[in-house]
Amino acid sequence: MDTSFVLNDGVEIPAIGFGTYTIPADGSAYRAVREALDAGYRHIDTAAAYFNEREVGEAVRDSGIPREEVFITTKLWLQDYGREAARDGLDACLRRLGTGYIDLFLIHQPYGDVPGAWKALEDAKRDGLVRSIGVSNMTPAIWNRFVPGFDTSPSVNQVEFNPYCQQRILAEEMRGYGTRIEAWAPLARARGGLLEDPTVLGIAEAAGRTPAQVVLAYEVGEGAVVLPRSVNGARMRENLGFRDVRLSDADRAALRSLDRGRGTHDPDAPGVAEFLLNAFDVHGGQ
Repeated sequence: MDTSFVLNDGVEIPAIGFGTYTIPADGSAYRAVREALDAGYRHIDTAAAYFNEREVGEAVRDSGIPREEVFITTKLWLQDYGREAARDGLDACLRRLGTGYIDLFLIHQPYGDVPGAWKALEDAKRDGLVRSIGVSNMTPAIWNRFVPGFDTSPSVNQVEFNPYCQQRILAEEMRGYGTRIEAWAPLARARGGLLEDPTVLGIAEAAGRTPAQVVLAYEVGEGAVVLPRSVNGARMRENLGFRDVRLSDADRAALRSLDRGRGTHDPDAPGVAEFLLNAFDVHGGQ
């Protein structure tokens, strides 16, 4: 089982990361990241719009793990799109994290002045402030609107991805760019029935593994970077056990058959851009 992948720019990324979405910056994010690092995670995913970058950075610094051994991803929010604004947004992320550089920096939502923001990310990569750059929540339609005009191919597209939402059309669009899928909600947010699905349960029982381990092993085997989130230490460690799962060709075929061709979030839906832009202010008191 792969424990890391090499991105299209030559940077190595751990195949599993610890997601921090919705973990509040009231000490909870700090504790969760410290526990994840203690459990063996070496990839932490955050964002300006998660409002917990400071605690993530503090946890990484306090862990005693050398900085170069921890892969840190963060994301630029809509209010900082455009070339100049994105430079300021990147500087703010770097200040909050306090980790010197960012391993992977993403455009979080694909609306507004995406080309200008992408230019700023290319500048940052050239200047050594970030190691890799990518996008997030791009559908095939959005991908084809923006990415063919980029000078640099995104290293990842972080999207909803799990056996119920396998992004096959998107993966085909991305293939020529060497861009890798990075999965948010790899366990379908632990709801929606995925971990109770009879197919998943049957494979897990036969393998002597948990449903979550089976799902994560399948996704990594499909070439995706996975970002499960949990504040439960036992669950964090359980998720890392995906590396010991061996799926047969029949198991993989059965899991592929679960694809519903859609997820819980539709970035192409009318009004999504306006809703997200007005959802909160990343400049307000971080």
